[in-house]
Order: sequence, then C-alpha cells, then structure tokens
Amino acid sequence: MTTTVQGFVSIENRDDVVWVWLSRPDRHNSLIPELISDLKNALMDAARQRPRALVVTAKGSSFSTGGDIAGFLDHRRTQQDLRDYAEELVDGLHGVILDLIDFPAPVLAALNGPVTGGSVGLMLAADLVAMAEHAFLQPYYSQVGFGPDGGWTALMPDRIGVSRTLEIQYRNERVNAAEAREIGLVSSVCPLSELEGQIGKWLDDLSGGSSRTHLATRRGVWDDARRETVRRRLDQEKDRFLELVALPETIEGMLEFTRRRA
Repeated sequence: MTTTVQGFVSIENRDDVVWVWLSRPDRHNSLIPELISDLKNALMDAARQRPRALVVTAKGSSFSTGGDIAGFLDHRRTQQDLRDYAEELVDGLHGVILDLIDFPAPVLAALNGPVTGGSVGLMLAADLVAMAEHAFLQPYYSQVGFGPDGGWTALMPDRIGVSRTLEIQYRNERVNAAEAREIGLVSSVCPLSELEGQIGKWLDDLSGGSSRTHLATRRGVWDDARRETVRRRLDQEKDRFLELVALPETIEGMLEFTRRRA
C-alpha cells in the first residue's frame, strides 16, 4: 500500500484499487482551480494503472462544499477577471466529471460529509455511492445567484426526474442521506465509521466478477451518445454560469453569503 500527496489530493493504492481523497479540509474541500487540476492529474495517473476500481472520497468533515466563494471574490477586480476565473474552475470541474465517466474501471464514491454546489458532480459520475448518515446534499445556487453547474441540470434530472430536480433547486432544499438513498442518488447510507467498510464490501463483490465484463458494462452505459449528451449539457451549464457570475447582484449575493457564514 502506497500513499502519495499531489497538492490538494491524496492518492493511495490498495490491492489494485486506487483511492483518491480531496485534501483541502481546512476549507471543507471547497473547489479551486488548483484542487481541480490536482484531481484531474490523479485521475489520469490512476487510469494509466488500469486498476480494478477507483474510489473517490475526502479528508475532513465535508466531502466538498463546491466552488470556494472566497476564490470568486478574490477575482472580482473586473468582470472579465471574474469570468475568466469562473471559466477555469467550472471548465476544469466538468472535465473531471467527464474523466470519471470515461474511467476504465468501476468508480465508487464515499461521501464522508456534506456535498454542496458543483461537487455533486463527482458523486453523480460514480457508479456506487456510499454516504455517511449525517451527510446531506444542497445546491445553494439560488442563495448566491449562480447558475447550476457540476451536473445539477446535466445529470441530476436523469437520476431523480425533472420535477424533483427543479424542486430541490427552487427551494434550495437540503436532501439528507436517507432521502438521497430513497430517491436513488446514493446506493447505501451508513455511520461514518462504517463508510470504508461499505466500500470494501462492494470491492469484494467486484472482485467476484470479471473486470472485463465490468468495463464492457460501464462502456455500454456511458456510450458515445450518452457521453456526448452529458458533455453538451455541461457546456450549457458553464455558459449559464458565466452569464450570471459577474453580475452586480451575484457579487452582492456572494458577499452576503460569506457574511452569513461568518
């Protein structure tokens, strides 16, 4: 078993399984371009190894709280600066989601805490998701003025339906772990202390089957047509995000959000 650290990501190889941790716990693993770049590089390295599975999880008390609002505010000198920063972040995140969809082995996710904003896309791109019973999902976009990214409109409706997706967004609804399991967003809910154990059970199940069949199944589900549809929808999300992010009311929404959090 070997562990390496690449910036804001930790990687561990366990018995032909690659575990990748988001590792910015002091900021609840909120997303910045540097973290996204480190994650993309880790996924590229993992794909070259052809493991029997990939596990994505996180250090600290949150899985990820989505885009770091402080990062956006640091780039509000001009509207163009803010749009450029937002494009780098969102484009990078969407690239990682597509990398997960394209990954040459089953992808498992272990949600150790809250999942908010665009980080939900890391969960939506996984095949099997285990969620700690205290964790939750929540969009927060309408509280700030952002356009949804990370698959909230590109992937979520196919999982839980259009009406439920819209309701969660409009009401900024917090979806607890039990409901996330009920509506099919996650595969299992368990105490935090049992999260890795649940992943281990799934890895044992995978070991009992043919890795070639698993890969053929994954490629059959994520065929060219479905991947292209997701890519197009993610591009639309990015365009809408960029339309809204530099508006004065959005900047004020970010400032108010940080004041409330403080």
